[in-house]
Amino acid sequence: MPENSTEVTAAGIARLAGVGRAAVSNWRRRHADFPKPVGGTETSPSFALREVEQWLRDQGKLAEVPLRERVWQQLAGHPAGPVPALVHTGCALLFLRDSPRAWREAAAVSDEAMAGVLSLALDDLLAARFGPAAEPGRAVHAPGRAELLPSVPLLRGVAELAAENGVRETFEFLLGRQLDANPRQYTLTPPGLAALMAALAETGKQPARTVLDPAAGTGALLRAVGRPTALYAQETDPDLAALTALRLALHTGSANGCALAVRTGDTLRADAFPQLAADAVLCHPPFNERNWGHDELAYDPRWEYGFPARTESELAWVQHALARLREGGTAVLLMPPAAASRRSGRRIRADLLRRGALRAVIALPAGAAPPYGIPLHLWVLRKPVAGLRPSPELLLVDTAEPAEPAAAGPAGTAPSGGRDRLDWQAVRSAVLAAWQSFEGEGEGGGGGGGEGEDNKGTGEGNKGRGTGAPGRADRTGPVQSLGVRPGFSRAVPVIELLDDDVDLAPARHLPPPAAAGGPAELIRVRERLTETLGLTGTLTPPAVALSDPAHWPLTTVGELARAGALQLRTGGSGTGPVPVLTEHDVLGSTAPSGSLPADGPPEEPVLVETGDVVVPVLGGGAVARVIDDTTAGAALGRNLQLLRPDPAALDPWFLAGFLRGTANNRQASSYASTATRLDARRLQLPRLPLAEQRRYGERFRALAAFEDALRLAGRLGGQLVQGMYDGLADGTVPPK
Repeated sequence: MPENSTEVTAAGIARLAGVGRAAVSNWRRRHADFPKPVGGTETSPSFALREVEQWLRDQGKLAEVPLRERVWQQLAGHPAGPVPALVHTGCALLFLRDSPRAWREAAAVSDEAMAGVLSLALDDLLAARFGPAAEPGRAVHAPGRAELLPSVPLLRGVAELAAENGVRETFEFLLGRQLDANPRQYTLTPPGLAALMAALAETGKQPARTVLDPAAGTGALLRAVGRPTALYAQETDPDLAALTALRLALHTGSANGCALAVRTGDTLRADAFPQLAADAVLCHPPFNERNWGHDELAYDPRWEYGFPARTESELAWVQHALARLREGGTAVLLMPPAAASRRSGRRIRADLLRRGALRAVIALPAGAAPPYGIPLHLWVLRKPVAGLRPSPELLLVDTAEPAEPAAAGPAGTAPSGGRDRLDWQAVRSAVLAAWQSFEGEGEGGGGGGGEGEDNKGTGEGNKGRGTGAPGRADRTGPVQSLGVRPGFSRAVPVIELLDDDVDLAPARHLPPPAAAGGPAELIRVRERLTETLGLTGTLTPPAVALSDPAHWPLTTVGELARAGALQLRTGGSGTGPVPVLTEHDVLGSTAPSGSLPADGPPEEPVLVETGDVVVPVLGGGAVARVIDDTTAGAALGRNLQLLRPDPAALDPWFLAGFLRGTANNRQASSYASTATRLDARRLQLPRLPLAEQRRYGERFRALAAFEDALRLAGRLGGQLVQGMYDGLADGTVPPK
């Protein structure tokens, strides 16, 4: 098939050229020679990639399409769709890695001949890696010659990209792009969470070498396992199962002796591995499913701890995981918090406790995994060993609050957690410290493990009895290992939990974080509040004599930009390891908290400098932030506009102060149906000599310092009030 059969949308053109979609719309209106649509719809047309590339070059808007962008556009515009194209890509990369010489020979012929050669070669390769083609539920099937022919130009580009970046990295890039482009189609397990779950599954004296994921999704959990000998996966979605199989095959390599079995099918209704006895099970099951097989599975032998109610699909997955473990094997499941407290599941939870199968419940911070607004739980389970007495305790851990507060921003406010803001290293260290200490005097030894190669898995780590963390001083009290705070974790006697509710939510059995600090923490907060209130008194603006409004000659930011007195830049694009100053950081006067995507547009981000003035575009609020030395070097985030004044013509504090005027913002704002948008070019400021600007600038700077002190005092005051309530309520603070 000719290369120009690959189509690209307006969004793809914008990505190729490193511009916004509005620029592409303008090009279509202004240039009669812009390529005509060849597909799509009237509202979302598509264009021939080859024609678009040529037009961009002719207009001087594109020197050369980056190889990774060309390959992605070929994949996204594949006639059969991006998922079949991605499967063909994974098969070809597997062949390229395992037989590079045979690949070069196949690539030296015409497209038609190459499709035929690849079809035969892939048939043998996939049979050797995933089993015979007739194997029930095999996830990956060899594409025929007719299927491969439209993919040959794509596969040639993929091989070229793999030569630059590596085989595994190329597939990860393309798979990541597909997942990012369709976020609602896939439920993802973040890499940090996957690494933590894999580390918890390590069982000390008998480490996890055979691992099962019965709801494999994109394969993130099995990909995090360090040095396995066999990986087993099952996934209901055939397309996702194929991608997962190829991802794991590329990740594990052909020479490390790891067996790989990936099957397609409904795990609860049609288990692909009924005789498996794995060392570990890792699972991120679907939540709140009513149609999980309740009616037809009533007499299934897996329900050893009780038949789950129709509303308790998660407890069905728990028991499936236990049924596929060897004795002493460990399962780690991501669970919704309701599964720990719903009354419909209390009998199963009680039996899991009595028989020692449930070993730990770990509450994660909100934002750890989708759904991001809910603080999910990890359940750590151990299949009971015949003849051994069940453990009398359950470990409860609550990571809703970090063990050590993050560094405060300019106003003293700690950056908030949430999606993409979690410090996974801190969460991992705290959880594994508590788990290793708990297991140190239990029957399995430590369960940690260090970081694996490329930060993608977990290694051997601490495997002996209690290695890596001291034991508990008080088995029924708070865990005191490695600096873990009281109230963060606790080994709770099972007998205390076997009441009418069998509520296993950690927050119900641990003191709140505010009270855990005790009176000493309250004293520290009070001292900081007193100091800050004293500062606000010093910074309070003095009384002034009012006068009539001044009638200065005015200019606008747009006029100053045209005159060269300042530069205007917008943020939100580029890649790199630098932190990002977000809209929330500007509004809250906090440190940069965002990050740039690893595969963003191929252009340099806008980096802020000392003296820059940053204003939010949306919201219509009177906010302007002057960049100081501590923030300089961060990238400018989305929905922010940067004004960079020439210090010989404009004082930055003078500029920021007048931009914050209420009337100024009103006349420069436009109103849509759902938001207010600020046009910074329409903002006005007076024409004043530089010396007079600096006088105003000093007053504006003092007002900003006063505002920061008030914000910090409000935060400290809130902490002190809540801490006093908690201390009085739990008796740590006497009424006197």
